[in-house]
Parts: sequence; C-alpha cells; structure tokens
Amino acid sequence: MTVDGYRREPCCREALTRLTAEFRGRVPKGVVACTVLEARHDLQGQIRPGALAELLHRLAHHRLDAMVSART
Repeated sequence: MTVDGYRREPCCREALTRLTAEFRGRVPKGVVACTVLEARHDLQGQIRPGALAELLHRLAHHRLDAMVSART
C-alpha cells in the first residue's frame, strides 16, 4: 500500500486529528499529515494490529516534537 493509501484508516484519521490540535500554531497541518502517514508506513508489518493506533500516535508525536525542538 502506498503512503496515501493509509489516509482512510481510522487510526490515521484519529492520530491526525489529535496531533493537528496538539501542534497547532507550531507545525502546519500538511506536515502533521505527512508525518502521520510516513509513521504509519514505517510501522507496516512491524507490530500487531491491536497496538497500531497507540504506537502510530507515539511515533508521529515523537517525530513532530523533534521537528519543533530542532527549530528552537
């Protein structure tokens, strides 16, 4: 599946909603979306499906936080 193919997954939509709100004013929504989708792609086949939502949020959050920290 391509990175864009993950957009329809509920875990991706939920992570995008939560992280967009959390990083509002610090990271553009498009960057948040790309980060979530890339994290989802990186997790493909690496974890059990039941853990996907939590680990996706954690990985994307970590990457976004690192971006913000690198700018300051």
